[in-house]
Amino acid sequence: MMIHGFKSSNQDFSFGPWKVTAIKTHIMKSADVEKLAEEMNMPCLPEMMFGDNVLRIQHSSGFGIEFTAKDGLRRVNKNKGMVKVACAEEWQESRSDSEHSKEIVKPYDWTYTTDYKGTLLGHDLTFNTVPTTERINTEKLKAREQIMFFEEVLLFEDELHDHGVSSLSVKIRVMPSGFFLLLRFFLRVDGVLIRMNDTRLYHESDKTFMLREYTSRESKISNLSHVPPPLYTEPNEISQYLPITETIYEKLEFPSLQQTELGDSPGPVSQAAS
Repeated sequence: MMIHGFKSSNQDFSFGPWKVTAIKTHIMKSADVEKLAEEMNMPCLPEMMFGDNVLRIQHSSGFGIEFTAKDGLRRVNKNKGMVKVACAEEWQESRSDSEHSKEIVKPYDWTYTTDYKGTLLGHDLTFNTVPTTERINTEKLKAREQIMFFEEVLLFEDELHDHGVSSLSVKIRVMPSGFFLLLRFFLRVDGVLIRMNDTRLYHESDKTFMLREYTSRESKISNLSHVPPPLYTEPNEISQYLPITETIYEKLEFPSLQQTELGDSPGPVSQAAS
């Protein structure tokens, strides 16, 4: 679990043709959360919903990628619960506010599991996403290098009625050679399972593309008896013990210079990238 502070901040960091924007503000008000839940056709949203938080990487030409809680939740399964546990019914009942108390709670994934990988920015001018055999050079990332900018932004978190934790956060570091970003969905349902969906985004300054790697890991708690329980709450430590269930390797190719010169200044698209 991240340590939560309520100090709002709005940071911009420019390097070359890129600008990183990190906005961190307060938890959404309950009335706004209820309205958003209705719009998204979900019975309720995470307890700590940072709907105005965002981490954005945008090129001076307009194309880019951003990460928000709302788009992350749009990738949650809204039709059925993916984790069947004894506490699920109790949890749903506890989260049913007064105006919904007489309604039947709709089945949905109460763990808020999302395979969100970011929201591409731009209309006519945006990334071309293609599969790739190239991989992020992790050894290069381990090299000592000046950190020009670092920020971590929490998008949402829920303690699952004291039965675990579900969270989505994103962090970035900018170096002279490029930037590296990690978007992480972490889920721990006590006594049941641990799940992690990581999206890594890496750009080297002399390249005309970014590499995006999505990795999903999961294990039942019953299969982790050889792991010290204190590690269950440490995503960085527990990840090595979780079997990989899915990987997606993509290259986000930049628009050509000719397109850049001819294109208008675009804004964000309305749909989250899958």
